[in-house]
Amino acid sequence: MADMIQNPPHYANNEIEPIDYIIANKLTYCEGNVVKYITRWRGKGGIEDLKKAKQYIDFIIEKEGVLKVTESKDA
Repeated sequence: MADMIQNPPHYANNEIEPIDYIIANKLTYCEGNVVKYITRWRGKGGIEDLKKAKQYIDFIIEKEGVLKVTESKDA
């Protein structure tokens, strides 16, 4: 039986574990989830994982589209 915690089968064929990539690149929570769901969609969640990745991309776009206090629309 596969060890679903230490070595889940939906990541077994990858050269790089998503968690290693996420940590090495200091990705945010939402960015990390995009990597996770895109990496595993064929081996685990199918289209549902792609929808989840898209939702996290939408969260990032929404967050990044908000002006910060020091920014203006004219800049």
